Amino acid sequence: MNKMGKLAIATAAVLSINAFACVPAFAEAATVKAGFICLHDENSTYDLNFINSAKEACENMGIEYEIVTNTPEGQECYEAACDLADKGCNFIFADSFGHEGFMIEAAKEFPEVEFCHATGTMAHTEGLDNFHNAFASIYEGRYLAGIAAGMKLNEMIANGEITEEQAKIGYVGAYTYAEVISGYTSFYLGARSVCPSATMEVTFTGSWYDETAEKEGANKLIEDGCVLISQHADSMGAPTACETAGVPNVSYNGSTAAACPNTFLVSSRINWTPYFEYAMGCVASGEAIATDWTGSLADGAVALTDLGTACAEGTQEAIDAAKTAMEAGELHVYDITTFTVGGETVESYMADVDSDEAYEGDHEVIVDGYFAESGEGFRSAPYFDLQIDGITFLGDLAF
Repeated sequence: MNKMGKLAIATAAVLSINAFACVPAFAEAATVKAGFICLHDENSTYDLNFINSAKEACENMGIEYEIVTNTPEGQECYEAACDLADKGCNFIFADSFGHEGFMIEAAKEFPEVEFCHATGTMAHTEGLDNFHNAFASIYEGRYLAGIAAGMKLNEMIANGEITEEQAKIGYVGAYTYAEVISGYTSFYLGARSVCPSATMEVTFTGSWYDETAEKEGANKLIEDGCVLISQHADSMGAPTACETAGVPNVSYNGSTAAACPNTFLVSSRINWTPYFEYAMGCVASGEAIATDWTGSLADGAVALTDLGTACAEGTQEAIDAAKTAMEAGELHVYDITTFTVGGETVESYMADVDSDEAYEGDHEVIVDGYFAESGEGFRSAPYFDLQIDGITFLGDLAF
């Protein structure tokens, strides 16, 4: 999920594809023209995931669409959104956190166009009828992927490759944002649910897409004793470093099995096709789009890839059992009995849900014994930002 980093990209490439050959799934689908704005292009696993879902949804519904790639988190986003509106797009979606303010600006200028935005935080307080946020409970998918990691650690312990004390995971993160913190914490809790001795070390690159920095980060974690690596960053840097070093890897936003056949375990991702079909269907029928939509495991918006051949025996069964418990409401990722902060159970916490410049907590988010994140709580975008015990940082880091 990308956010606020300004990227020095000189131009935006535009891909325009007409999907007239497809049979519309909605009677009014011919009245919809969609525009998609992406921070990067198909070389970014994050943006590729959006692009594939956009194509699938539009082709399923017989909708004409345009995709604008390499759009920085700046005035270029506003200009791209206005250009798409001028071209007749009545559904416009942007995929990066830092696009949000510029999408709001465009929404005010084109009140007849529906503007939607991934990972954003402002729709529920902005009060615009034609501006909407969307995300999914990806922390649940990351927890399940963490179970695959924990099962692999158990296998390595059983085989004598490492001791219980050496079960240290490395994690390459982009920024110290709540979305990244929520992601690595849920992944770690999933791993520890099956491998209680697991610890984790995190490093940050300061960029959503920097293949060199991500590869260097993974290598530094491996040198520091991490025996399994995961990531919240958008290139193949970390997975290829793991394949070279022979270290198991859990990727993000899609399978890396083809490039990393010996080390790939699993990947979690948000499947955006259900949201795109829902939102564009609303435009087609004249119904209101939800102001703040959250997808889930149940509706297919949170997905895992097939397991890689490097996975430990019993991994699928362990994931399936946890998934069933989640969907039944019997397992909550951030159950306060499963983690501590400074040695203490967190029984009350005011989170920054209604975003402001001071990042002040405004909602009590400990509900019924768990931290109510994202779809379980008060907005679609993550706001879990606790630094739990068992997770440390590679190098100096000030939050």
